[in-house]
Amino acid sequence: MTQPPSNQPPGGFGAPQDPNQGPPHQGTPPVPPVPPQAPQTPPPPAGPPPAAPGPYGQPTQPGYGYPQQGQPGQPGQPGPYGQPPQQPYGYPQQGQQPGPYGQPQQPGPYGQQQNPYGGYPTQPVYQGAPTPPPSGGGLKGRTGVVAAVAAGAVLVAAVATWAVVGGGDDKDPVAGPTTSASSSTGAPSPSESVDKGDGSGDGSKGGDDDLNAGRQAGEAKVNWLLQNDVDLPRNGADVLGPWIVGDTVVKAMYKGVSGYGLSDGKEKWHVDVPFELCAAPADPSANGVMVFAYAESAKDGAKCTSLQQIDLKTGKAGWKKAVPKPKGLFAFSDNTLSISGDTVTVSGTSSSYGFSLADGRQLFTGATSGCKPFAYAGGSKLIAAVDCPSGSTTKKLQGVSEVDPNTGKPKWTFKLESDWEVDRVYSVDPLVVSATQREQKKWTIFSLNANGSLRSQIQGGKDKFAPSCGGGFVIFGKNLQGCTGVAADANTFYMATETSYGTPNEVVAFDLKNGKPKWRSKAPGEQSMLPLRMEGGQVLVYVDPSYDKGGAVATIAPTGGAPKIVLQHPASTAQIENNFYSPGYAYDAGTFVVASGRVSASNDKEEKLVKTMMAFRSICWSEVHLAPSLALSA
Repeated sequence: MTQPPSNQPPGGFGAPQDPNQGPPHQGTPPVPPVPPQAPQTPPPPAGPPPAAPGPYGQPTQPGYGYPQQGQPGQPGQPGPYGQPPQQPYGYPQQGQQPGPYGQPQQPGPYGQQQNPYGGYPTQPVYQGAPTPPPSGGGLKGRTGVVAAVAAGAVLVAAVATWAVVGGGDDKDPVAGPTTSASSSTGAPSPSESVDKGDGSGDGSKGGDDDLNAGRQAGEAKVNWLLQNDVDLPRNGADVLGPWIVGDTVVKAMYKGVSGYGLSDGKEKWHVDVPFELCAAPADPSANGVMVFAYAESAKDGAKCTSLQQIDLKTGKAGWKKAVPKPKGLFAFSDNTLSISGDTVTVSGTSSSYGFSLADGRQLFTGATSGCKPFAYAGGSKLIAAVDCPSGSTTKKLQGVSEVDPNTGKPKWTFKLESDWEVDRVYSVDPLVVSATQREQKKWTIFSLNANGSLRSQIQGGKDKFAPSCGGGFVIFGKNLQGCTGVAADANTFYMATETSYGTPNEVVAFDLKNGKPKWRSKAPGEQSMLPLRMEGGQVLVYVDPSYDKGGAVATIAPTGGAPKIVLQHPASTAQIENNFYSPGYAYDAGTFVVASGRVSASNDKEEKLVKTMMAFRSICWSEVHLAPSLALSA
């Protein structure tokens, strides 16, 4: 086993941050917690926290290795009547998000989690060979963390990490995780109303006003705006998506999946499921096929074990399947889904499976001994987060493995040091992973080579970072994918610094060869921006709207420089764009879609006024040379 280098790794990411503080502007997802998401508004402490061991261990051949991770905090239970949930373990509580027309909206189940970690990097202390990690999580909610990392050789026993501090700010509430409160009061309506206005208004209020009446020269056109037309349970419902597939934009909510025309917002197809939707992969397959998970019954606490395949291009419902019910100590954990090639994986803390995307045939069962997968990240490769035997009841040992999507067998396994947990996979290829220590409130980001050896650890310096990893709340589960605020190409990792209302943030590029920063690009004006993905060799970013300026889609060259705006949204609809709760994004060929991540209101009347999805289109979209779309969850 290769020994760790003798030199100490450099420091990592900035001062401790307050996980409870999120972006001040309404509707923007709060900064994620521990893992890759950084807190938002808190001032940095007087100095960096004391040194602490890093999360990485030794990369090994399949089945071996050593990185480890700490436990992420578990979200609290939701309060009655849509009250924000109590969040144990130092997690920030979820604040009220704006509802229709600026009214406060109560968060419901499956709310997005914020990043509880972040903060000042500590100087690492080498400790020798890493120890095995602990148990893993489930798959619905998403947390973010800020971490510092140090460059290392094949084995790293210690790394610099970001420290995280708790605490909240009543003036700037941040949405946190919530649990689902299952209720069957009401059924989904077959469609949502398209609001284009009548041309009599200035477009600033929505409703019956013409959304394009106030549009200025050079601004994009508002294609359409949808309002909710689904009768939801008392606590509302989370939204999955949006995804753009061809000329259709798809989103799922409560008991239905719908496809809308990208050009006019009209419903093209709708598929009902018997019970509430509870999970979906981050993205559909290359040919537009998706598998959704829904609850096995309408009872409170019903397990997320029923699958429905749907062709998102046509809306044709395919195979259905019930996943074997989990057993054992963590049998109550939620399942999460991912797609890689022709395989869809279903995983939870106690079991994992791979099924054929084409016909639902079971391809494999995850390992039940040794290093056991508890979550997967899909895409061009299938990456598993695994729990490994630690030889101790007081220590956890986790790691990551590349898995054959046809057999489920690991090609290699990289283990973290004891008590570090795999938190997120920011990129599958190149592989960039976020890990956290919940109790110590530390976060780190590292990259692995194609053979599973350590490539580098990100050195964040004193900056604060704010990846946003929303999605639904997961009970003892782990959604590895779905973060915005990060992107990666073959040799560079891009991450946005913390956002603060009225102050521009930056996107920092890190060299994956050594983890060091290469350049930084500042957001335009007083707005903030989030990397969404790579597109045509450039970093595709979303510029958040402000109170008087619309959002925008921009690109940053891989060599740095100022962001180039390719789609400027109208200032006249900035209020509407700014008020989407925990939004998700999708972009394709000159059209940008923003969708609320959750729909809820205090009564049925207000529920039908909630704006759920909006589309902007470039006047000369042919000038926008950006290719295929992917869902971008905030």
